[in-house]
Amino acid sequence: MPTNRSVLGTAAASAALLTLSLTASNARAQAPALDADDIGGVVTSSKGPEAGVWVIAETSAFQTRFAKIVVTDDAGRYVVPDLPPADYQIWVRGYGLADSDKTTAKPGAVVNLTAKIAPTPAAAAQVYPAIYWYSMQKLPSASEVANLPGGVNQYVASIKNLSCIGCHQIGQLATRTIPPAFGHGQEGWVRRIQSGQAGGQMLASAQNQLGGVPPKYLGDWTDRVAAGELPKAPPPRPKGVERNVVATVYDWATPMAYMHDLSGTDKRHPTVNGYGKLYGAPELSTDDFPILDPKTITATSLHATVRDADTPTTKSTLPTQPSNYWGSEPIWDSKANAHNPMLDEQGRVWYTAVVRAPQTQPAFCKAGSNHPSAKLFPLNQSGRQLAVYDPKTAKYTYIDTCYSTHHLQFAEDANNTLWTSGGGPVVGWLNRKVFDETGDAEKAQGWTAIVLDTNGNGKRDEGYTEPGQPIDPSKDARVNAAFYAVMPSPADGSIWGSTYGYPGSIVRIVPGSNPPATAISEVFNVPPPGFGSRGADIDRNGVVWVSLGSGHLGSFDRRKCKGPLNGPKATGDQCPEGWSFYRYPGPGFEGRPDESAEASYYSWVDQHNTSGLGANTPMSTGNLSDGVHALVNGEFVTLRLPYPLGFYSKGFEGRIDDASAGWKGRGLWVPSGDRTPWLKEGGKGTKPLVVHFQVRPDPLAK
Repeated sequence: MPTNRSVLGTAAASAALLTLSLTASNARAQAPALDADDIGGVVTSSKGPEAGVWVIAETSAFQTRFAKIVVTDDAGRYVVPDLPPADYQIWVRGYGLADSDKTTAKPGAVVNLTAKIAPTPAAAAQVYPAIYWYSMQKLPSASEVANLPGGVNQYVASIKNLSCIGCHQIGQLATRTIPPAFGHGQEGWVRRIQSGQAGGQMLASAQNQLGGVPPKYLGDWTDRVAAGELPKAPPPRPKGVERNVVATVYDWATPMAYMHDLSGTDKRHPTVNGYGKLYGAPELSTDDFPILDPKTITATSLHATVRDADTPTTKSTLPTQPSNYWGSEPIWDSKANAHNPMLDEQGRVWYTAVVRAPQTQPAFCKAGSNHPSAKLFPLNQSGRQLAVYDPKTAKYTYIDTCYSTHHLQFAEDANNTLWTSGGGPVVGWLNRKVFDETGDAEKAQGWTAIVLDTNGNGKRDEGYTEPGQPIDPSKDARVNAAFYAVMPSPADGSIWGSTYGYPGSIVRIVPGSNPPATAISEVFNVPPPGFGSRGADIDRNGVVWVSLGSGHLGSFDRRKCKGPLNGPKATGDQCPEGWSFYRYPGPGFEGRPDESAEASYYSWVDQHNTSGLGANTPMSTGNLSDGVHALVNGEFVTLRLPYPLGFYSKGFEGRIDDASAGWKGRGLWVPSGDRTPWLKEGGKGTKPLVVHFQVRPDPLAK
């Protein structure tokens, strides 16, 4: 957000810069040049200039949280740019350090800071990212997880992005310790995971799906941490481009709410809504959808309604056991259950959101209907539908869909087709052009089963085999390959999805001229060393990038395939040559050095260089690393939030506010997405975060 420098006043602009000298005079001479709305200086310790450490400037002067965070250069210099007028607390945090004393300053000040060397390894480790702690966890033997088809690999994916790290971070201070009331060790973890309204879900995952193994090893881990065991090695300090990152931190919503995702632009046209408001989707937690205005540093909300009064609320799910933070209070209360938002080219906000009860399915969805999709694959219920909010009119419109929805993306076609995931056996779409012209949801929507061309004739044939039946070379085959992510390809108009599971796969659908009758699919399973697919996105060349539980960012390029992609043998294991794998940063579990312990939830491709890191840059949520990992020229660059610790995101996007404003006119908008915002640094009472990551040309750019 560019600051309006006129608000600083002529006097401030012409006054001599205030110098708070906390270091020697030779350091003051090295202080960088500043504008009147910057704070800068030099960070030194008893060892000399401190390179690659963070300087945090935070104020409570605004309605939302507001902090800017930068990284020092090789000489320990820093510039916090474009600060709105306020009193700021300035301090230093970095690996190998203890937090420095805080100093109060106004924009225009030179503030030379004294860093504190951590007195002990334990003190230094308090600010390590969660991955350095979580990777200390031991893994079970093959015999202990023999019930899992994928053995230890499947277990690893499950304790990472497929289950345990699927809703919140583990490894930050709040989770590497156990509340005394819960006990310790295995019993402590069995009690802990029953806390709150998601307790039943967590318990079922750990005890039923994974045979009760995770609490044993999580309990051993936290017992060893309590006894003083520390991560084996410290993390590296930011280097190279990582030192050019500027992070601006806001918050929104309430301490009991959480966000799944946000949107503030049209992914296809990321200049839409420049400098405008951001819209959040709070999923199960509330029907008050938050809205952040970065220009005014204020947060408001939209109260979403549902069409039918009998729509169930999440408040009816009571805590399995009392929470250490909220007791027996059911803090989630949502009927709309909005999962994802997405702006269109007009600035309207489209949500995957509930508008009615699942069982009140329209008749046109079911068997006996004349709807083209229902004729081929009737649907009896849908758990989540669509809604659209127009900020210009403040109108919130329900769109009843036969298929369930989860994530959503607009295609680059004449109809502005809105594709969704979450449909289980089908993939659904809304013809936006038809809906805008008619308001007729029945006419505008369609869905298709996922059907492979296993008879190899190049088209879809009805009378296909069903899932679980043997492949018949004379027929096509329907498969269960439920889309988790959805991504229309800008390269050829095909629709891709990632599946959620082990070993995982990605799916390609070619809608054809008359979907669903002409929609034909391909499935590509994740081969070793990768496994555990979750969120994914596609680049402008049609290459798919997917977060993997193996600790890799996987990419799949269909252009590399050498064998046939249809026929009776093309059922998923074809084209391993299309895959490449990039190990995420961070340590791995003991005995698995080729795999990062990173548990990335979702991947996103910066198709239009909104970040400044280059067009077509693939990025992943760093869910145990407090930030985002961007793959730049084959190497990962981590955009990390060092304060407050415990930052965890499920998705993000980039926006170009002003293409002519250089680095200041573009950046990533990343919300915290964990279901437990009180587990981050600051604890109960803190709100979900929104972080604006920007990349300047050098650490002192202003």
